[in-house]
Amino acid sequence: MIKLVPRGQTSEKWRYLSPILAIFLTLLASLILFWGLGQNPQEAIYTFFISPIDDWYGVSELLVVAIPILLCAYGLALCYRASIWNIGAEGQLLFGAVVSTTMALQFVDSTSDWAMPLALLAGVAGGMVWSGIAAFLNLRLNCNETLVTIMMNYIALNTLLWAVYGPLRDPNGYNFPESALFGDSTLLPVIFEGTRLHLGLLLVLLALVIVWVFISKTFLGFQIKVLGLDKSAARMAGYKEQKLAFMVFLVGGGLAGLAGAIIVTGTTGQLIPAISPGYGYSAIIVAFLGRLHPIGITLAGLLISLIFMGGEMSQMTLGLPRAITGILQGLILFFLLSCDVLIRYRVVVNYKMAEKPLKTI
Repeated sequence: MIKLVPRGQTSEKWRYLSPILAIFLTLLASLILFWGLGQNPQEAIYTFFISPIDDWYGVSELLVVAIPILLCAYGLALCYRASIWNIGAEGQLLFGAVVSTTMALQFVDSTSDWAMPLALLAGVAGGMVWSGIAAFLNLRLNCNETLVTIMMNYIALNTLLWAVYGPLRDPNGYNFPESALFGDSTLLPVIFEGTRLHLGLLLVLLALVIVWVFISKTFLGFQIKVLGLDKSAARMAGYKEQKLAFMVFLVGGGLAGLAGAIIVTGTTGQLIPAISPGYGYSAIIVAFLGRLHPIGITLAGLLISLIFMGGEMSQMTLGLPRAITGILQGLILFFLLSCDVLIRYRVVVNYKMAEKPLKTI
């Protein structure tokens, strides 16, 4: 019989080393996976992890992909620190993109300096509204936040599809499901010529600093940590549990909505059905792989972004299936959870089996 027995004390060192071990195990598993798919493992690893960033343009594309993932992950980290299992960053991103597009289309022929800030703020507001609905259902009607946020992802996706096939569809777009192209005043300016890297990078760096300071230096950040570790202790200390929970819901939704706004105003320049290949879902892995710390999340977000790019590169050059991206992300999460279990528990094998009397029929 195999049992998991809690360890007397969790190793703090291994708590931070386990993500590195999980990444190493994922690379080993990737070698076996590529070999099983009939590829040269070394060539496949190079194509997947090195080729996408072997020049400056590739590095800039890595940052473009990482921007929405990191914004979603920073917001989710706040929720998870409070033990609020928000799985809805994808839906909040999509709804934020829809609301941001609605605002941006009002300035197609405008040269107003307010066009771009208003489009971004509209995305933030859209994400906050979407997460606010989940917060209300959870905190007032006692609905499970995990189920609510997951289901709202699908509602947001279908809202986006309804918008691009309906009221937001470009009348001059030959019936393609996409909005009109945004005006220049609405688009995020490119930081480096010859790349697509835009002002969203500076917004991510600003979000990184703000979240880091908020978590480590403010009393509200401390209250959120206490709430996540022990709700009864938070209540005894007089912390306002529902207000804290509502706040982290709104902040997480606002950052995810900003991610959606940045995609449509900085990357695609219009609303299309495939604005996100699952950035909000990947942000969940990023948050846990980064140990809910802004610096760790940033490093993990770059890795997951590289997997997205490597998946596209391997499709084009090696003919691998599109699902390879999801498989590698799943492997990272699997190995991370496995390592975390072994940090908290030790495996005990009992070879003595209890003798059972023969059953008479």
